[in-house]
Amino acid sequence: MAGNLTAILPFEDLSFPGLADVTHVKILAALAAFPVVVIILNVLGQLLLPRDKAHPPVVFHWIPVLGSAIEYGMDPLQFFERCREKYGNVFTFVLLGRRMTVALGPKGSNLILGGKLSEVSAEEAYTPLTTPVFGPGVVYDCPNHVLMEQKKFVKFGLSTDNFRAYVGMIEDEITSFLNNDPAFSAFQDKNSLEWGSFEAFKTCSEMTILTASRTLQGPEIRAALNKSFADIYHDLDNGFTPINWLMPNLPLPSYRRRDAAQKAMSDFYVNIIQKRRAEGRMDDSDMMAALCGQTYKDGRAVTDREVAHMLTALLMAGQHTSSSSVSWTVMHLANSPAIVEALYQEQVKYFSNPDGTLRPMTYEEMKKLPVLDGIMRETLRLHSPIHTIMRAVVSDVVVPRSLAAPSEEGQYIIPKGHTAVASPAFTQVDRKIWKNHAEWDPYRWIDPSGEAAQALQEYLTGDKVDYGYGFVSKGTESVYQPFGAGRHRCIGEHFAYLQVGCILVTLVRNLEFQLDEIPGTDYSSLFACPKGQCSVKYRRRITSDSR
Repeated sequence: MAGNLTAILPFEDLSFPGLADVTHVKILAALAAFPVVVIILNVLGQLLLPRDKAHPPVVFHWIPVLGSAIEYGMDPLQFFERCREKYGNVFTFVLLGRRMTVALGPKGSNLILGGKLSEVSAEEAYTPLTTPVFGPGVVYDCPNHVLMEQKKFVKFGLSTDNFRAYVGMIEDEITSFLNNDPAFSAFQDKNSLEWGSFEAFKTCSEMTILTASRTLQGPEIRAALNKSFADIYHDLDNGFTPINWLMPNLPLPSYRRRDAAQKAMSDFYVNIIQKRRAEGRMDDSDMMAALCGQTYKDGRAVTDREVAHMLTALLMAGQHTSSSSVSWTVMHLANSPAIVEALYQEQVKYFSNPDGTLRPMTYEEMKKLPVLDGIMRETLRLHSPIHTIMRAVVSDVVVPRSLAAPSEEGQYIIPKGHTAVASPAFTQVDRKIWKNHAEWDPYRWIDPSGEAAQALQEYLTGDKVDYGYGFVSKGTESVYQPFGAGRHRCIGEHFAYLQVGCILVTLVRNLEFQLDEIPGTDYSSLFACPKGQCSVKYRRRITSDSR
């Protein structure tokens, strides 16, 4: 009978109908269930398994490996606030498989930014990100003592004589920009009541790179700011993102463009150096001239390629922080007409000519303008360009539990292999430290008895330490650290105040602003920038000489 059936029906029809389809469904169901099972096991592990109490508490997260990446990436300061409320000042969160241990507050900053080289390393934390962009042999791609020498070389170029010359250069550059840029050139009539507009971050970024190249970088770099240079800069800048730090070796087109741009930028600088040397022009008053001819303590001369890479680092890092600061300040001024008027009247008070015009400032005079100083410091307090500072933990770090919560006793251990995190930006807007912490109030810096003046005093005049590039205030326990603290404190802060101050003064001398609402903060890059496009209204200022 079976044989007859076989002769009549195909062999596969003797099997159970739809068995293959059922198998496929089971496989798909198993695959779909796998992530759910992983999430459940991850959650149960956090809730049921005993925690190593020698280590800081770990922030609860649903998805393994991903951890708290989404919450942290959307708004790190709010994420830190929520974690502090639940876990205290010291906690660990998972970021794409990495263990990030945060120590908040001034004592947390002191622990990490003032940490021993034998325990924490900025070089190991940042070189996967910075070396492909800046180039090898400089900044974090060298031993710490070599970096300290390089900072000393750069500091040599940041001289008072150079700063005095830079004031006029920056004013001239911004005045020319206002006269020739398409966003401003159509509204030149000082007697017109018509308002124009400009996109804040884009425009301020252009102004900062023009002024930085005119002063620090030298005339050849300023003259080269054309589309070709802009394309190279753009490709290089696209390599300076969180994904490049987390995954530095992906085989992506953007990574290849970054590497090609780094070589092109390096060759560009080296060619200028060689041309200057051939023409006997190695004494110009810019950073290139200051760096060329320097010698390390071991007798080795700084190479042209190292100079090129240091100049690239100055261009890239300084551009991000200054453009962010200028744009935030311009937007707050446009939203605060009374403070704009106070800033303008400060200029009238100190720099008026008999004919009603305003004479140029000097570098020494810039440092004695309280309204301008308060405006810049308040913007840096509220909008610190760098929200998170990291160090690789190279050996176990002991943390007093009292740092996490004053009532606790004993100690925590941050294990080797973790990344230690400090956030001066969080401390600078901490509601437990600052009155009206979220309010932009430049006058808080003018009050000699306020918390801002005390914080500034601690930052500027605290214990002096020479890390290898001259004595600086350690500043690691101040609640105000706009340029970092400790051995990696930014040595460009004096130039930054000069650059930002000159840009603001030149703008306010020429323009009035309007803006109804300050935008939120975009944390998607490594720097805290304004979110979206923000159009600021302006018109030419009506002054006594233009009536």
